[in-house]
Amino acid sequence: SLDVPFPSSREAAIALNSLSPDREPRKGGISKQLTMSGSTRWSADEARILRVSVNSFLDHLSLVMETMQMFGPPVSQ
Repeated sequence: SLDVPFPSSREAAIALNSLSPDREPRKGGISKQLTMSGSTRWSADEARILRVSVNSFLDHLSLVMETMQMFGPPVSQ
């Protein structure tokens, strides 16, 4: 599992919506669960599949965080 702290709940919600998993292209193999108040959890049939999924998630997380930092805090709706 992985816990990622955000400065505000609004930023956490933006990241969650951006990173929520799409339906996996193949049946089985891996599952991922993202929550705003908890953590991200993975399970996979093979270590290779798990490694690829975690690396991809971390790349996307880095991009989301850099984007939010570049554009500043989100405006309240």
